Amino acid sequence: MSNFQRYLNNMYKLKFTNQEDRHLGRAIQIQAEKNGDTPFLLFDSTRYSYYQTNEKVNQLANGLEKLGIRRGDPIVFYMGSAAEIMFLVLAANKLGAIWIPVNTDYKGAWLEDTINRSCPVLLVTDTEHADRVNQVHKNLKVKNIAVLGDHKVIQGALNFQDLYSSSNKEPDLSQFYYGDISSVLWTSGTTGRSKGVMQSHNVWMNAAYAGDDLHSTRQGDVIFNVLPMYNSGAWVTALFRALISGVSLAVDGGFSVSNFWDRVEFYGATQTFTIGAMHIFLLNAPEKPNDANNTLREVQAVPMPPDCIEPFSKRFGVKLLGQGMSQSEAMLILRQDHNLRDSWPVGSCGNPVANVEVRITDDDGIDVPIGDHGELWVKPKEPFIIFNGYYNDEEATKNAFEGDWYKTGDLVKKDDDENYFFVDRKKDAVRYKGRNISTFEVELVARKHPAIADCAAFGIQSEELESENEIKMNVIIKPNHQLSATELAKFINDNAPYFFVPRYIEFVQQLPYTPNNKIQKYKLRDIGLTDNTWDAKKEGFKAIR
Repeated sequence: MSNFQRYLNNMYKLKFTNQEDRHLGRAIQIQAEKNGDTPFLLFDSTRYSYYQTNEKVNQLANGLEKLGIRRGDPIVFYMGSAAEIMFLVLAANKLGAIWIPVNTDYKGAWLEDTINRSCPVLLVTDTEHADRVNQVHKNLKVKNIAVLGDHKVIQGALNFQDLYSSSNKEPDLSQFYYGDISSVLWTSGTTGRSKGVMQSHNVWMNAAYAGDDLHSTRQGDVIFNVLPMYNSGAWVTALFRALISGVSLAVDGGFSVSNFWDRVEFYGATQTFTIGAMHIFLLNAPEKPNDANNTLREVQAVPMPPDCIEPFSKRFGVKLLGQGMSQSEAMLILRQDHNLRDSWPVGSCGNPVANVEVRITDDDGIDVPIGDHGELWVKPKEPFIIFNGYYNDEEATKNAFEGDWYKTGDLVKKDDDENYFFVDRKKDAVRYKGRNISTFEVELVARKHPAIADCAAFGIQSEELESENEIKMNVIIKPNHQLSATELAKFINDNAPYFFVPRYIEFVQQLPYTPNNKIQKYKLRDIGLTDNTWDAKKEGFKAIR
């Protein structure tokens, strides 16, 4: 895209450059004033313009204020995707309150613990999820519960619709600050107990702008979101990106391979974001002669295997945006910015974004040589570019930082041309016989086998040395395929260094996924070896060097 075309695309966009405007409550107010007639929220056949959205947000904010919600009060929502979530989020922020989404897959003790650790003054749920709330209701430490739908399903609950005030008066935002905490996001807990990431308004605004810089967003675009609204990726890649760009946001309650393209056509969607295996599922679906006949123009698919990029783009007639690397704590850290370069090596996550410094260090905090992998550390160049710390957890916050540097827990490496490559999560990497082995790279090799649907490699305590691990791999086989552990071990041996071959292999029906399709390897480590585990040593299999 030429600089002139980029200039034309950006002409209509509002720029929230003043600190006082880099506030989510202020953002919807400004868009309503400047861009009021533009459709903003599209939930199936329900439509709200920017003006109508701001009216609903103000009515809800005034109602919440009457309920006693004040600055700094936490509001939790545990519900399926709905326009009311956007109203609630922006209304809370217009009062200076904090919104906290809870994963709708949580239930029982995990749900109870997450809600109580959020310390909410108000919990909002819907009829669909009310049964799970009822199961832990007596142990919840929350003053008020509101239900979208039939509020009588929870004893003493409020009707969410009754929270709206008849007044649409704009709340006073003059005392609020762009560094104020707008939300708390509970991490997915892939390596241990989840932590609450405190995000400022500026973190969201900055991340949304950084994400939109990768797109050629133009007036009339429709961003299609299929991620759940408790997911931080949904807010960065779609919800808040639409808000700051002044374009339409189409939201479905979930991702479906069978009707994804029908929904794209229904909304006239031009941009979307897929994560995990979503785009692979789309690519593996049976081909149709009109696959490229759709309204989508741009897709960001993360992570997209390099050998799938061209087939996906050609088949569906879309432009695939560059890869990157992000975290809830630091949002976008690395990205392939096509404004700076035309190409990157296979597997590269790109280069650091402009407003952070990065280092790659060893366990002692010393920078490692180029080509070696180490932990990625991040330091913001400006205030409120990364998170404000962990919610009610000073120890975790302290442990996450070394001075001004945030220690991401991700292992990366870089080459001589400043290309960065993800290696593994630090807690997931395996050290065996003096080597640091990336389980991520082991999995990449195994996934090339045509019989494998998915797999997870992780460490099992070595019998010889307490400080080292053997590799175990849990494997899901595709339907109507067969594969033995010996065959898989030989395949890995033929396609990778011998030390990539797992000592242990186990075929399983499922893996413990987070809602973001990330595998919770700490759960696999806790299970360890079972009676069904194949042991290369016992079977006499020796990898060939």
